[in-house]
Amino acid sequence: IMSIWSILIVIVMLGLLVTIHELGHFWTACLLKIKVYEVSIFVGPRLFHWKRKGVEYSIRAVPLGAYVRFTDIDEEGKPVESDAPELLINNPRWKRLVVAIAGPLMNAVLGVLIFGVLYCTVGFTSLDAGYAPEGSQLYSTSYTPGDTIVAVNGNHVFTYLDYYYEAETATPESRDMTVTFRSRASGEHYDVVLKPELKTRPMLGITTYMDTDNKYSGWEIVSVDENQNNGKPVLKAGDYLVAVDGKNVSDDDFDEFLDTLSDGDTMTLKYIRNGETFEDECIKTMITYANERGVSLIGYRVDSLPSFFRAFSYAFKMPATIVNVSVKSIGDVFQGDEEVYNMVSGPIGVTTVVSDVVDDVDDSVFQKFYSIVVMSGFISIGLMFTNMLPIPGLDGIQSLLIIVEMIIGRRLSKKTESVINGIGFFMLIALVLFAFASDIIRYIVE
Repeated sequence: IMSIWSILIVIVMLGLLVTIHELGHFWTACLLKIKVYEVSIFVGPRLFHWKRKGVEYSIRAVPLGAYVRFTDIDEEGKPVESDAPELLINNPRWKRLVVAIAGPLMNAVLGVLIFGVLYCTVGFTSLDAGYAPEGSQLYSTSYTPGDTIVAVNGNHVFTYLDYYYEAETATPESRDMTVTFRSRASGEHYDVVLKPELKTRPMLGITTYMDTDNKYSGWEIVSVDENQNNGKPVLKAGDYLVAVDGKNVSDDDFDEFLDTLSDGDTMTLKYIRNGETFEDECIKTMITYANERGVSLIGYRVDSLPSFFRAFSYAFKMPATIVNVSVKSIGDVFQGDEEVYNMVSGPIGVTTVVSDVVDDVDDSVFQKFYSIVVMSGFISIGLMFTNMLPIPGLDGIQSLLIIVEMIIGRRLSKKTESVINGIGFFMLIALVLFAFASDIIRYIVE
């Protein structure tokens, strides 16, 4: 159940991100001396308004968006046509294009600043490879600890997110994986091939954070395989797995212990959920698995000017990372590797994620605040990606139409624009409904 705090946080967060987007359009228009009639924060009935330097500023009642109005409106609510040179529609195409992309660009800049400040405050994860544990795939290769990963299976990686996508989502654990490193000593690139060794053990069906939690001496669960316990998973994301058949997961020989669990139809899972300890039987499913890749990424604190610049270099790469992973994830959906309802998320989906963060009794206030700020950075850059889609009502279609005008040397006819906008309107409504339905399905499934 979503708490009122979760809903309020999402309203404020999305409201601020959309407002920054619209201010990007506004500030750019002012810089280019283009007439702006109104800047509205939120939509719906007007609560407050004032006028300054010919621009009307409004704060409205429904916190679900914002807008900048570049045309005058008559008494019937229709745009007033004019040949005035200061109007956006009468300005050179390059100015109109700059104004159109300024909003998405502002979201990208905000996302970079959010990640940059976070990295400078709490540190950042680099693409430098740490020491590989004995028995792992990387341990037996000739790599040098501290060298930087630049590609996986020939696909360039910008940040740790690209790496995890390529290594964990795009590459099955049973398949060889080629990692390209850049030598810290010489600057040259070299490849190492990680070859898995296959073994058999009971399926836990979970992904966890790499480090054992200090509070419970267990693994905090990130996600749970839907096939766990014959399709009725015992564990949930956010749980802490403490022991299996009485063996603590924090023990050094836990992996070896799992390899011995071949007898019996069930295993007992001890876990903690919302501060309470549970023990439940889980139907045992034997699976073939590979030894760990052994690639760990080194984290750094910002304590010098070079580390400051390096932190912001990773922050600047986050838009490229998010666009890269988003495009590939959409491709996974069309290939049948991912559920369709996981392709987009609307306000309900965002609120659900925020609710999970806010209501987590095991996280401190700082951890919750940190998670929400990180989420804001991802959403801000995601808004850049979404708004540049060629769908009417979004900045992408405006940019595309202006580019078409530049190519053909004239404006499109009003009939053509009306047809495009009409088709696009139904596409936009379909996208909104799809996002809403996806949120509902994901909420039910999870």
